[in-house]
Amino acid sequence: MKGKRHTTEQKIRILREADGGKSIVEVSKEHNISEVTFHRWKRQFGQLDVNEARRMKELERENAELKKMLADSLLKNRVLEAVNAKKW
Repeated sequence: MKGKRHTTEQKIRILREADGGKSIVEVSKEHNISEVTFHRWKRQFGQLDVNEARRMKELERENAELKKMLADSLLKNRVLEAVNAKKW
């Protein structure tokens, strides 16, 4: 059974609770996550601030959009080359 999915901002807030003085066990139980998940998040987002995480997410989204645009452009070029090769 899958659990609740947390946003990047929520993950960072949970990590900051442990930095604020609560133990990892307390924070994990309070948010219904395993300690392994907590440590995985800490490895992934440990040094990030909430604003940095938002910016990173925005950049990843922009990067995916640019990759899609490049793929479309390359596909158009291949189609045009194929049509041009057959025409002549």
